[in-house]
Amino acid sequence: MSTGPMPCLVLVSPTDPAFLLDEFGRYRRDYDLRTATSAAEAEEVARAVLDAGGQVALFVTESLLPDSGVVEAFRRWRTVVPTARRMVAARFERFLPDAEGLREGLAKGEYDAYLLQPRGVRDEEFHTAVTELLSDWGSTVAAPEVESVRIITPEASDPLTLAIRDYLDRMGLPNGVHPPESDDGRAVLDRWGGAVTYPLVEALERPPIAPRTVRDVAAVIYGRPEEIELAGVVDVCVVGSGPAGLAAAVYAASEGLSTVVLEAEAVGGQAGTSSMIRNYLGFPRGISGMRLAQRARTQAIRFGTRFFTGWEVRGIEPHPDGHRVRTDGGDVCARAVILATGVAYRKLGVPAVEDLTGRGVFYGSAMTAAREMEGADAVVVGGGNSAGQAAVHLARFARSVTIMVRRTALAETMSRYLVTEIEHNPRITVATCCEVADGGGDGRLEWLDVRDTLDGTVRRRSADGLFLLLGADPQTDWLPEAVVRDERGFVLTGRDVPRDRWSGELPPASLATALPGVFAVGDVRSGSMKRVAAAAGEGSSVVPLVHQWLAP
Repeated sequence: MSTGPMPCLVLVSPTDPAFLLDEFGRYRRDYDLRTATSAAEAEEVARAVLDAGGQVALFVTESLLPDSGVVEAFRRWRTVVPTARRMVAARFERFLPDAEGLREGLAKGEYDAYLLQPRGVRDEEFHTAVTELLSDWGSTVAAPEVESVRIITPEASDPLTLAIRDYLDRMGLPNGVHPPESDDGRAVLDRWGGAVTYPLVEALERPPIAPRTVRDVAAVIYGRPEEIELAGVVDVCVVGSGPAGLAAAVYAASEGLSTVVLEAEAVGGQAGTSSMIRNYLGFPRGISGMRLAQRARTQAIRFGTRFFTGWEVRGIEPHPDGHRVRTDGGDVCARAVILATGVAYRKLGVPAVEDLTGRGVFYGSAMTAAREMEGADAVVVGGGNSAGQAAVHLARFARSVTIMVRRTALAETMSRYLVTEIEHNPRITVATCCEVADGGGDGRLEWLDVRDTLDGTVRRRSADGLFLLLGADPQTDWLPEAVVRDERGFVLTGRDVPRDRWSGELPPASLATALPGVFAVGDVRSGSMKRVAAAAGEGSSVVPLVHQWLAP
């Protein structure tokens, strides 16, 4: 357990701070509760907590303050503690009158929640919102209280260690890095007992290993697909565990089909790396991609789905009962296969920058690396929603975040709610009509050359982190020729399959490929919408088609 100061909740009420203190009393065991009666006093409280080596997890304020507007107060507090969550707890008589004036600030991301103060002894809906905010803060900011995985290494920022931590974070496994000379380090080294190569990883109290890849860690925690091969043929093998694959797994398993999911990386796919998805139906305060993915995974496991992560599928071959799905860790034989492999971020194509991958250069939002950007200057390249979400998350840690796009404006490719939130974040700058031309540094990224796409001029700027979210391409080269793809490699389904590849007079079903018994859903499918909700919809819609295929 942690022995440092407890994280702080700052409760701000100009008239009755004792009420908020009493209402938040249930959190007193795990949080330091502080009160203030004005925006200025709350700022002083926060600075005092930071000066004492503590952390502020949440600001709670009423909708009226004597010395500042609420939105202005949140802006002030964010400059002091950018990682803290922020919420309004309005009094009953002020809830509706103040809502209209504060709604715009909520839409712009100035604060996280607008709630009605509890009026009875128990208001679990109110506290559900509070605990969701604290949980989000705890998973992205705070060091874990209990570590499921310990990583022992003298160099916490080496590429393999960062990759392992990113995988563990995306899987929702609390982890920590310890130097060899620390108490935890010595304890793991004693249990290792052999010649030491770093990093060493001890997961879930199992014997430590010296992994050479992230897959080695995944195999220790979640096993190998060969376990399924020994058990015989399953009904459905889902390849990929983004929103489409997860939805397919939940619906297939819930309807009694034996289901196995193979994932090359971490559960959640690209969506799982999003720090906060705010426009997904049913989550008014938003939800992180990791939490959405892990909840779906838990739901699928409840119905009997088996997951194997870290195993890239190498091919699909015929099998007497359907298909054999090959991986380096064993094969899965299945009567039906659902392709939900999504897409991978497009490479930058600048060799000097590619050589620094893992050492200041990252593909995707790299949530673990984001925490390493505290006080640094970060650059995000990309104009989609994933890039916008990454920039907002990075701004909680980095001194500055620059979004670079080749287009003239973000609004051409990014959802309006994200564009608005970025416009009102003082740490984020948008650089349009530019691209990365070169980069370098002494062992890790230190500078970038940026080319103006209009006049071709190049200027050099300092950069401590480069996060590349450049659009995406399908990774479908491993598929057999019988699965027809378009010119970009996306899988063709339904009526998009060429007429000469139909197995009869009718085209394949809407989500079926040209290879009988193989289906495709989500971003890997040609013509898909490339949105989380749409992918989840396809994943659920494919299951009736699978039932039809499996029917006698």
